[in-house]
Amino acid sequence: MSSAAEQMGQFQTFSPTESQIAVAYSVCRSIARTSARNFYYAFLALPKPKRQALCAVYAFMRKCDDIADNEGMPIRERRQKLYTWLDDFHRAHAGQPTDDPVLMALTDAQRRFLIPVGWLDQLAYGTAMDIEEDPEKELEAFRPLSEASAPNGLTVQYKTFEDLAFYCYRVASVVGLVCIKIFGYHEPAAEQLAERCGLAFQLTNIIRDVKEDAASGRVYLPQEDLAKFGIAPEELLSASDAARFEPLLKLEADRAREYYRSGEELIPYIDEDSQPALWALITIYQRLLEKIASRQYDVFHEKVRLAAREKLLILGKGVVKRLL
Repeated sequence: MSSAAEQMGQFQTFSPTESQIAVAYSVCRSIARTSARNFYYAFLALPKPKRQALCAVYAFMRKCDDIADNEGMPIRERRQKLYTWLDDFHRAHAGQPTDDPVLMALTDAQRRFLIPVGWLDQLAYGTAMDIEEDPEKELEAFRPLSEASAPNGLTVQYKTFEDLAFYCYRVASVVGLVCIKIFGYHEPAAEQLAERCGLAFQLTNIIRDVKEDAASGRVYLPQEDLAKFGIAPEELLSASDAARFEPLLKLEADRAREYYRSGEELIPYIDEDSQPALWALITIYQRLLEKIASRQYDVFHEKVRLAAREKLLILGKGVVKRLL
């Protein structure tokens, strides 16, 4: 998609100064601190170079999400802007000058930790699946169900859980792979565990954000699961009786719990200095899921979240566990 590699011979490779890199990472850290309400707390337990790299990756992902979620822009325009953003990254990676602090920091992090560029591409492609115009031409596994579209514009994004898992792989499992590349690991078995852990995080997000996503016209819960419990997609907009949705959301939560076990198995495979951060991240998301469960899966009347104090306590416990 990018022509950056072909143009390498036409200019001198851009090398930002140390001060430019420092400013770039500072911008990414500010983005992560403001938006990554769960991830950022776990980042704090990492050595500075790893923390900076994860902030850069998060800032890149945040930009992708912001483009895809801009409902004031036509879908075709959003897709073009997203691919322009990805092409800008390819150019920066190829050595062309950039004044974008996110791309400057991401390029530095990618080289420092040898993150496969294809993984970063997958993150953007996953975001693009939310604004796919004719996905059958590109992604066999991504099957929007026009017949499941409600009169108010709600569309069930995926027919089966397998379809949903493909989407989750791109937007979350690949994040897990990028994270362990930065954390450091030496056993190939860590990769599959990281993929499954990412799926657990994404399922938790989907459960938590059911109402918010429905308000944006998207239903990520699979059509086969909705049908199993006799729920029409448009019901998610009003949801006056939250108890009606409890069995459906519990099904997805039980799936997430299975995947969280892989996250716990992953911890010993990564470098010791990163284990507290991973433990904290997994624990924060598990605690969020269990908080949702304790409310009988009522995610419709109030957004469920952990308080900053809870997250800091988890972070502190993670650090202490390593010291002991």
